[in-house]
Amino acid sequence: MRPFLIALSALSLLASTAAQAKVAISVDKDSQQMTVAVDGVERYRWPVSSGLPSHETPNGSFRTFRMEEDHYSKEFDDAPMPHAIFFTKAGHAIHGTDSVSRLGSPASHGCVRLSRENASRLFALVKQEGVLNTTVSLTGSSQVALARNPRPRANTALARRAPQPQVEQQYDSAGDPVVLTPQQPRLPPQARADDGYIYPADGSSNEARYPAPSGRRVYGAQVYPQQPPQYYDNRGYAPAPQGYYYQPRPYYQQRGLFSYQD
Repeated sequence: MRPFLIALSALSLLASTAAQAKVAISVDKDSQQMTVAVDGVERYRWPVSSGLPSHETPNGSFRTFRMEEDHYSKEFDDAPMPHAIFFTKAGHAIHGTDSVSRLGSPASHGCVRLSRENASRLFALVKQEGVLNTTVSLTGSSQVALARNPRPRANTALARRAPQPQVEQQYDSAGDPVVLTPQQPRLPPQARADDGYIYPADGSSNEARYPAPSGRRVYGAQVYPQQPPQYYDNRGYAPAPQGYYYQPRPYYQQRGLFSYQD
């Protein structure tokens, strides 16, 4: 009888020892890494996403107290939280996510995200060892994580300017750099109204470099040439635009010594 009691006590001790295996979950928010140890022996190391700086996941040591395999957030539009393991009364939990591309950088509203596969594996481990035998310890800062590994922004491609030609720097005799003004492209000559001045034919300047031709007057933008000379016929008349008008022709008649009158 006594050996039987000793054997039964040993089995009870082994069973109690197996049931008391402790699961320690450590989250380093600086590196966005989770380490899972069972009875002090590290078993898993996974990338996570903790809360953003505006929704910082709290630091400290907590004991898990509730588990839900298929949970939906009541605070954030029924967002799925598969294999959720809650560790604060405020609703912070470890759960799976579909945003695996953001793992390794802060991205959540305060929870600790894992891939669905790793969250399922952790959920099974905690369920096996006991939710009350599991602790969660969090250290670090999401701001440090973002400073180490900035998140890429979507649609941030900028139009790049064409490379500018490099101008070799020149120096004067004193060793000071000479400021070089890049030459502007010369525009083709433009047609202009005749204003009585002559400009360069290649259009290189708008300055009137030459005076107006002689014999022309300029009034605004119109040019009036000189009047042509008048010619007279043998009767002393000069042609006019609307007929003839009388104009005496100057002449001299030599007087003789005698004059006759009728």
